[in-house]
Amino acid sequence: MKKNTILGFGVLLLLQSCVKNPLSGPDDTYAFRMPDYFPEPTYTFANNPITREGFTLGKKLFNDPLLSSDNSIACSNCHVKSVAFTDPQHRLSLGVDERAGIRNAPSIVNMAFMPEFFWDGGVNHLDFVAINAIENPLEMNEKLGHVIAKLNDDPDYPALFRQTFGIQDTITSPYFLHALSQYMLLLVSDRSKYDMVQQNKATFTAAEFAGQSVFENKCSSCHPAPLFTTYDYTNNGLDTAFEDLGRGRITEATMDQGKFKIPTLRNVALTSPYMHDGRFKTLDAVLEHYDQHMVLSPSLDPLFLQSDPPGIRLTADEKEQLKAFLQTLTDYELLKDPIF
Repeated sequence: MKKNTILGFGVLLLLQSCVKNPLSGPDDTYAFRMPDYFPEPTYTFANNPITREGFTLGKKLFNDPLLSSDNSIACSNCHVKSVAFTDPQHRLSLGVDERAGIRNAPSIVNMAFMPEFFWDGGVNHLDFVAINAIENPLEMNEKLGHVIAKLNDDPDYPALFRQTFGIQDTITSPYFLHALSQYMLLLVSDRSKYDMVQQNKATFTAAEFAGQSVFENKCSSCHPAPLFTTYDYTNNGLDTAFEDLGRGRITEATMDQGKFKIPTLRNVALTSPYMHDGRFKTLDAVLEHYDQHMVLSPSLDPLFLQSDPPGIRLTADEKEQLKAFLQTLTDYELLKDPIF
C-alpha cells in the first residue's frame, strides 16, 4: 500500500497546532463541533480550516468514481453512510474490477481524533489517507497525479476549486486532499443514546445499565469512553500465524506481527463484518471469540492471558447485557444527517 512513503509528510504537518472548535463563519452547520467530554482533536485545522464550500467539494469528491482508474469506484463504495461509513457487503473490501483487498474497510467516523490511520497505522495525518486508497492496486488502482489531471480536465471541478480555495491556476494535490479531509472531519459521531445519557438528556434501561457495568469491567481497557478505543495496536487472539502482519508491516518488529488498531465501538451494532479481515458477521460471534476461541501466539496481548484458556469469560446474561449497551453507541442522528 506504500504507506511508509508518506509518513514523513504527516510528521511535518503534525508539528502544527490544532484548534478545538474551528468555526466556518456565521453558519455553524459546517463547523467542527464536539462534546466537552471528548479529547482534543489531533487534526491540524490551522492548516485547513473547514468552510461550507470546502466541505461540499469534499463530499462531491468522496462520492465521485473519477478517483479510480476505470471511473468505477468512489470512496463511498467502501464507506457507506447508512452503516457508519463502513463496508457491509464484503468481508474483504472490493476495488476496481472487483479485486479483493486484504482487509475490511473500517469506519471513518471521528477521524479528527485519530493519531494514525488504517488498520496498521501506516499513515499519521488525515490529509494523506486518500492517497493510499487511490494508489492501491487492489482499491482504486490510480495515480494521484492522474486524478489531478482528470480533475483539471473536468468541466466542473476547476471552477469549484477556484471558488473554494481562491486559487487562480490549476488544481493541485494539496487542495484536493484538503477538500476530502474537510468532508471527513465533520463525520463526528457524538449523538448516540450514550451521548444523550452523558448530557443528562436520556437514561439507560436496566439492561443497558447492566451492560455498561459489564463493559467497564471487561472491555474498557481497550475501548474506553468517549471514543471507545485507545487507538493502540493489539493482537486479540485471532490467529497463531499471520498472513497479514498488521502493525508488523509498518514497524517490522516481530512483536508487532498480528497486531491491528483497536477499532472504535461507536456504531458497532451497524458495522458488521467485524475484525480487520471481516471474519465475524455478528456481535454474537465476536463475543463468543473473546469468551471461548482466542488462540495463543507470541504477540498476544497479555491482558488476555489472565484467563486460561486466554480470553474474557462472559456469561450468557453478560453477553446480552453487553449487546444492549453497545446498541446505545449507535448514532442515528449522524446517519440521517442530510449534510452528509
